[in-house]
Amino acid sequence: MSTVTNNDQSFSRLGAIFRTLITRVFYSLMGLSVLFGLWWYGGWLLESSPSTRSFSDFGPGPALNAVSYLIEDGTIVNASLASGYRLGIGLLLAILTGVPIGILMGRSKVFRKLSNTPFQFLRMVSPLSWEPIAVIAMPTWDHAIIFLISMAAVWPVAFATAAGLAKLDPSWFKVARNLGARWWHVVKEIILPAIAFDVLTGIRLAVGVAWIVIVPAEFLGITSGLGYTIQDSRENLMYDNLAVMILVIGILGFLMDGVCMALIKRFSWHRG
Repeated sequence: MSTVTNNDQSFSRLGAIFRTLITRVFYSLMGLSVLFGLWWYGGWLLESSPSTRSFSDFGPGPALNAVSYLIEDGTIVNASLASGYRLGIGLLLAILTGVPIGILMGRSKVFRKLSNTPFQFLRMVSPLSWEPIAVIAMPTWDHAIIFLISMAAVWPVAFATAAGLAKLDPSWFKVARNLGARWWHVVKEIILPAIAFDVLTGIRLAVGVAWIVIVPAEFLGITSGLGYTIQDSRENLMYDNLAVMILVIGILGFLMDGVCMALIKRFSWHRG
């Protein structure tokens, strides 16, 4: 009898998961259909007006026709790899810098009071404002773009880490000290597992900010990347290629955000 009951419960859970999945897919497809409809309508408006007819290749028809060509000649892959390399290095530097800063802000009241005002000031400065300084200070444009990405991404990571650490129960640290734990034990066994959700949330925000910054940062000085490809398409009046690269940026950004969400669900112990 208990076996039959367990089987019924398993089928019930599988059915609920399947219904939830179908519902999400349905609403996602409906939303994408509306977006595609607006895109098609915009392309039709461009084509129907003599003054904007030269921009009609931005519509979905010409853009979708250009996808296969851009894949075959390697434009999409090469641009994505170049931007992905810069994004990855910039985010890595931001995480390696932001997490220790956030831990210091969360654990040291003196450091938090001293750093809060200057950090808030730097956080509100547009990362692209540092471009002239980065170009002068860095040896190559690649290094300058990586610096701009790091400047954009470090603050969400640092402040999210500090916010997560501020929510920890101070008694945990007292117990650890009473048990003879060293500072590295406290960091490894208490701080990092407890703030994983907040750190990953900060990284998710950092990815979004960095992905926005990298495209305009690649407009100048380099000959690779998604930003350069967009600028090159605009200057050569290849609006179908321009539309395709916008689609690629959106798809890659959506996938990266999905990876961050999966990591948040996987490593967030207090979310079940």
